[in-house]
Amino acid sequence: MSTITKGPVMLYTEQTPNPESLKFVTNRMLYPHSTADFREEALAQEWSPIATALFELPYVKGVYISQNYITVTKEFNYGWEDIMLKLKEFIKDYVESDKEIVKEGFQEAKEEIEKAHMEVYDGDDAAIVTKIKDLIETYVKPAVEMDGGNIEFSAYKEGTVTVIMQGSCSGCPSSTVTLKAGIEGMLKRMVPEVKEVVAEMG
Repeated sequence: MSTITKGPVMLYTEQTPNPESLKFVTNRMLYPHSTADFREEALAQEWSPIATALFELPYVKGVYISQNYITVTKEFNYGWEDIMLKLKEFIKDYVESDKEIVKEGFQEAKEEIEKAHMEVYDGDDAAIVTKIKDLIETYVKPAVEMDGGNIEFSAYKEGTVTVIMQGSCSGCPSSTVTLKAGIEGMLKRMVPEVKEVVAEMG
């Protein structure tokens, strides 16, 4: 009887624009459904064993999981040179053990929460919101994901678009520039009704 052996887990790190966040990229699919952003331990304990374990380390402040990578945001008073190798080993060992990364049902729970907070738009606003969401999905998300982060549409009111920044984008100094120069500029060009874009941190 032959046993199927998976290849070894490869893991490398990528810098993100946020000096406090580092992207740990693996050759395994960790969470194909969507994105899982854990800013606090309580949510992690409910839905993600790996995020829970990472939060037990004194230097971990946030965990963001998407596709084949995990973005870890560290506490300000620690240096990457002291903790990067420990995190690399930890994540590699965890992934190799084939333990659960994100529990079943997280995506549905996340959608329910989002629905509860989502405003219903009508008339002209409904068409504007659809256009804004399409532009964010098509043009903004892929670029932001390259940097280990995520962006979600939150609200639109009287020309102001509110987005949620997650992963490495949350609390990143350069994300404000990206937001204002890149995203706001593009949305204003493509959707004349948009006057400004503001962010709430995810």
